[in-house]
Amino acid sequence: MKKIVSIVLVGFSIGLGLIQSSNGQSQTTEFTGTLKKIKESGRIVLGVRESSIPFSYLDNNQKSIGYSIDLCLKVVDSLKKQLQLPNLKVETNPVTSQTRIPLMASGVIDLECGSTTNTKERQKQVAFSVAHYISSVRMAVKANSNIKTLDDLDGKPVVTTSGTTSDSLIKQNERGKKINVVNLYGKDHAESFLILETGRASAFVMDDVLLAGLIANSKKPDDFQIVGAPLSVEPYGLMLRKDDPAFKKVVDDTLKSVFKSGEVNRLYTKWFLRPIPPRGIKLNLPLGDALKSAFQKPSDQGK
Repeated sequence: MKKIVSIVLVGFSIGLGLIQSSNGQSQTTEFTGTLKKIKESGRIVLGVRESSIPFSYLDNNQKSIGYSIDLCLKVVDSLKKQLQLPNLKVETNPVTSQTRIPLMASGVIDLECGSTTNTKERQKQVAFSVAHYISSVRMAVKANSNIKTLDDLDGKPVVTTSGTTSDSLIKQNERGKKINVVNLYGKDHAESFLILETGRASAFVMDDVLLAGLIANSKKPDDFQIVGAPLSVEPYGLMLRKDDPAFKKVVDDTLKSVFKSGEVNRLYTKWFLRPIPPRGIKLNLPLGDALKSAFQKPSDQGK
């Protein structure tokens, strides 16, 4: 009988954690959702991008690096403490603009560390952390193209990455300005830029910071420029599963702590103002007022 009880207790302890009460005594708390999944498996799977410079991309050793990766690793450190898993294993799983939401919803990845815009439409399927970056959607063109505005794209091929908000913005502006463009799609940002670089598209519509990273890493950066008025302002958040408040609290609390301590300024300088791998290029993107405000008053409000 004692052996049976022992087995039951061991089984019941899975998914439980020990926390210290105010009187110094240990008590158990039951983890749910993603926290339980991570506690039981001893691993967390991060969804990563391969060409979202400087947020999440691969270095010369095929290792995932970037601003969003660093923030996600801060979350991992918090999880190690909260779940009492000092040897928590971190795995990465590549995602694209098209696969990131399905892979999150299906449980393949636990936290997406990329450049995903938090929108109310996406919130119907997934959840987001407080914003860690604010970008604007513009377009990259060849410097000698004489393209300055959306009106200049009439009758021309325009590329964007499949599954991004930029795609819908192109369609909206086609209707509003009565211009006619030929829509082309890249499977990821690298392929979309290649389509522009090789002359198959006249413009690449995407978040300005991503365009800046792709241009800076191109063979001839001076051949390109970012033009046009912003089509939209995009708040980026770390993506996680919907209806998982306990895990979201860990993620949000971690980011808020990084913001409040000022550590985020060091990370911003590292990725947006200093030379970054693999080629030692600099994006030279100063911290804007919108992002400063987002750090001071964290919000997960979607666009």
